[in-house]
Amino acid sequence: MPSLPQIEAFKDDLVAIRRDIHAHPEIGFEEVRTSGIVAEKLASWGIEVHRNIGKTGVVGILTGSGGPGRRIGLRADMDALPMEETTNLPFRSKNPGRFHGCGHDGHTTMLLGAARYLAENRDFTGTAVFVFQPAEEGLGGARAMLADKLFERFPCDEIYGLHNAPNLEPGQISVFPGPAMAGADFFDIKVTGKGSHGAMPHQGRDPVVAAITLAGALQTIVSRNADPREAAVVSITQIHAGSAYNVIPEEAVLAGTIRTFSPETAELARQRMREIAAGIGQTFGVQIEVDIRGIFDVLVNHGPQAEAAACVAAEIVGAQNVLTEPKPVMGSEDFADMLRAVPGAYCWVGHAGNVPVHNPAFILDDGILPVGASLLARLVETRLAA
Repeated sequence: MPSLPQIEAFKDDLVAIRRDIHAHPEIGFEEVRTSGIVAEKLASWGIEVHRNIGKTGVVGILTGSGGPGRRIGLRADMDALPMEETTNLPFRSKNPGRFHGCGHDGHTTMLLGAARYLAENRDFTGTAVFVFQPAEEGLGGARAMLADKLFERFPCDEIYGLHNAPNLEPGQISVFPGPAMAGADFFDIKVTGKGSHGAMPHQGRDPVVAAITLAGALQTIVSRNADPREAAVVSITQIHAGSAYNVIPEEAVLAGTIRTFSPETAELARQRMREIAAGIGQTFGVQIEVDIRGIFDVLVNHGPQAEAAACVAAEIVGAQNVLTEPKPVMGSEDFADMLRAVPGAYCWVGHAGNVPVHNPAFILDDGILPVGASLLARLVETRLAA
């Protein structure tokens, strides 16, 4: 895959950084070691460093040789997932229950590569703002940085981010305007009944049967309530109840996520979830409490910035490998919060391998490190051209 020759020349350094971060994954707001590596690297290249933005976030500031001017932000996420790794790589996770199963170690390394290249050249007029964000995986890292006045302290005229994409071919980059990733709610549902002996269910109020019925009924929200022209997903991802073979428990718990592209569909799903839960609670004589929390906004790429990113991507991988047809995905990304504050765009970079992200066997292709770094670096040079 093509990339800037100068970045290609230090590819081995990028691979070493990425594999070191991969071997020592840290989940959201615990990225102490990772943010330390980021800060040390930035400082060693003469970049102004600010730490503890949004708890463990890092911001680097670099002004080009042409002096002050417009300001372009580049953002990468740093956190790992709370899951085990099954790759058996020589640099696999050394932290039990922690795994870079989404490739954020690669995103961090790509942004470091872009920062090094830009620091060595400074061939632009204006300022590059390097945003290393914590806690993207549903813990509100972007909102934490915004709450710490990210863009008031480090103003940006535009901001760009990227994500690895094993579903694309190596050498392909996808970016398009408009809604690109779904908004997401997380929910917890607690069903409280009356416990009894497993052989005498008539003496209790079984929360397990109510929970199972509720789990099935919630699927009708998408199939029978949502407009079929509007994409929506309601997924039950956790069910917890009981501790013995012969005991009907007092409580059952469900948890999961709602994904939509419009506020109206999201609100419909929330309302129907509460109504269905209330009805099933009455039917089975149990108490059902529903807690729904908005976690991610819909990620919307701004038109001019998406077009600019596509033009730069064509420089790196060739116009025939740049995919600009809108194909929104139901996954979510809290870079959406930054795009609500500052115009920008989010890109996907294809790589070898067919194991999806968030899978315990996911392997990031190191071949995309210089590609992503080149894309980010050229965005700064192009948007801040003298």
